Amino acid sequence: AAINPGNSGGALVDMDGKLVGINTAIFSRSGGSHGIGFAIPSNMVRLVVQAALKGGKMQRPWLGATLQPVTPDIADSLGLKTPSGALVANVHAKGPAAVAGLLAGDVVVSVDDKPVNDPQAFHYRFVTKGIGGTIELGVLRKGQKVKATVALVAPLEDPPRDGRDLEGHHPLTGCKVANLSPAVAQEVGVDDDGRQGVVVLEVQDKTPAARLGVKRGDIVLALNNETVKSVAQLVSVLDKADGGWRLSLERGGKVFNLAIQG
Repeated sequence: AAINPGNSGGALVDMDGKLVGINTAIFSRSGGSHGIGFAIPSNMVRLVVQAALKGGKMQRPWLGATLQPVTPDIADSLGLKTPSGALVANVHAKGPAAVAGLLAGDVVVSVDDKPVNDPQAFHYRFVTKGIGGTIELGVLRKGQKVKATVALVAPLEDPPRDGRDLEGHHPLTGCKVANLSPAVAQEVGVDDDGRQGVVVLEVQDKTPAARLGVKRGDIVLALNNETVKSVAQLVSVLDKADGGWRLSLERGGKVFNLAIQG
């Protein structure tokens, strides 16, 4: 099916007329229908529509673990025949994955007996299950196949969010920040690795933070050489600063260190 500018929101159907997705975008050098089309899977759309009809919004289940692809080198080190599945990089101590007995180093290879080849495939099968009930994961652990039953629950908001709009004469003026929790991590699209910290929820235009390049989802690691673990602590450090700031931010797994004059 051709996907052209203006098609977004239209139905993507198969040869039998069955809905398989909702068109969202196209990558095309010509601007026409020659290129790569993108669509939201119909199973995902169904969950969103069901939530909207009830007056709410879609909530994704919380795994409480960070997954990464299985590279050829990782497969060799684990004794796997092929680089397939989703490697458990770390596990949140209070999350469903930990309760189910998942361990760092496990490789998830199936969800309810349906194979998963990579973290993206896992997340699709996991998210489209919705909240409630359980799923059974097929796991490779030290060369052995084991099963893990994971509860499908909403992410915790622990610690409490404590959302605040930062104001004053400092480089983070214009930011809305919150304490990092599983719920907030899912909301802004950052990894949930169980650590304490502060994440940026919004950045107002034409403010010091916007001019500095701060973005939604940035994690404030440190300010003036003091590790930041909560919004209250961040505000306290900002209030004490005089004459200059040394700021460390994390974005997409990369750390940026900035020095700003007062």
